[in-house]
Amino acid sequence: MRRTERAPEARIAIQRASRAGHIPGDRRLRAWARAALPAKARVTVRYVASAEARRLNREFRGKDCVTNVLSFAYGAAHGTVEGDVVICAALVAREARAQGKRVEAHHAHLLVHGLLHLRGYDHEREADARRMERRERSILGNLGFPDPY
Repeated sequence: MRRTERAPEARIAIQRASRAGHIPGDRRLRAWARAALPAKARVTVRYVASAEARRLNREFRGKDCVTNVLSFAYGAAHGTVEGDVVICAALVAREARAQGKRVEAHHAHLLVHGLLHLRGYDHEREADARRMERRERSILGNLGFPDPY
């Protein structure tokens, strides 16, 4: 008998260190993440409260303020994207309300944004930012979300 090999599947762990009630469900988060990741990926998505987001931003970026999303890439061993994405649930909700967006759409955008950073996308230079934004728009559009910009 021949053994049938399954295609690798992205492994996405979800952690909730925030008590914010407006975090999307795990199934939704994993579906959005898979849309932004290659088949070979090991990623943790961690939702945090404002204090942890601020501490991580201060420790790793030298910025003493709350931020909405942080990405920590651990490399791409054997073609596998590995890393963590940290999202501040309370700030995402505040930003969505201030920008007149659906909270769910803003969560999806920031998750996709953080995951693209793990894949090597960046927005430091204008050309790189346009490339990243095009990719975000494409992924979010395929998921049924409006243009986040």
